Amino acid sequence: MDSKPRSAQLNHPSPRQTLSYLRNLFDERGIRPKNKLGQNFLIDLNLIDLLVRSAELDRSDFVLEIGCGTGSLTTRLAEQAGLVLGVEVDAAFFALAQEMVQGRDNVVLLHADVLRNKNELNPTVLAKVDELWRQGRCARMKLVSNLPYAVATPVIANFLLTDLPLERMTVTVQWEIAERLMAAPGTKDYGALAVLVQSLADVRLIRKLPPSVFWPKPEVASAMVFIRPVPAKRERVGQPKRLRHFLRALYAHRRKNLRGVLASLYASRLSKEEVDRQLAELGIDGSVRAEDLTIEQHLRLCQAFAPPEEESASSPDTSDSSTFE
Repeated sequence: MDSKPRSAQLNHPSPRQTLSYLRNLFDERGIRPKNKLGQNFLIDLNLIDLLVRSAELDRSDFVLEIGCGTGSLTTRLAEQAGLVLGVEVDAAFFALAQEMVQGRDNVVLLHADVLRNKNELNPTVLAKVDELWRQGRCARMKLVSNLPYAVATPVIANFLLTDLPLERMTVTVQWEIAERLMAAPGTKDYGALAVLVQSLADVRLIRKLPPSVFWPKPEVASAMVFIRPVPAKRERVGQPKRLRHFLRALYAHRRKNLRGVLASLYASRLSKEEVDRQLAELGIDGSVRAEDLTIEQHLRLCQAFAPPEEESASSPDTSDSSTFE
């Protein structure tokens, strides 16, 4: 630990993460952002303020930050939240963030990949979240992050599928991901991701972000989005992982009509006539495509056709895993 008094460090303001600050810092440390990890740093101070304000933090909040980067946002979060858990996969940035938050007794940093794979969160990360939450220091759990582009979609989807009592997610993502999260039925961006997330949460846009507010400057626009899990929606879904498995399979053949997809998926236990009969009972036209269905119609289809969660989990997944990437 640093020899400076803890109180002095706790009152030290977080650094102003500007372009010149980052360039000087990275030059001093010999660090270069890695494109494969989606490392693009928010350098507009007003937008950093907006991200933190949108989280509506106070000392009763336990905040998860995925991708600590330099630790600048981490310290901003720690100034307002009761407890912050930061997860960083890059060793150089983890060391940098450690220096930045040193002396703050309400920050825990974990050097780990938040994902075990695209479909599952890292059990080590979940264990640490559970350990800190069980301490009872905070009343609410929030995820607040400038999410690395490379993991944004699986992070959002997989955290929504957990039983963690997340009150909200306030995050930055690529604009195309934001469009997919918020898409309405019948639009080009509507698909498995929109159905899964909107089945479990309310989603709204906070602000669209141009490439110029990040460094290195990405080739595409980004967005700040607000995602609030809704307990009543989760109760309606029943088994979220069953729904994900069903949506994966359904949208692996999104250009086929609904009757054709369902007859192919469940050919081993349902005849085409039985598929037609069930669709008629649901009042759903089998000639339409899945992307034309409402959220509620997807949920009714899942309940009618998908096997129970245990059977879904044990069966081989031959669908397109990129659906939720």
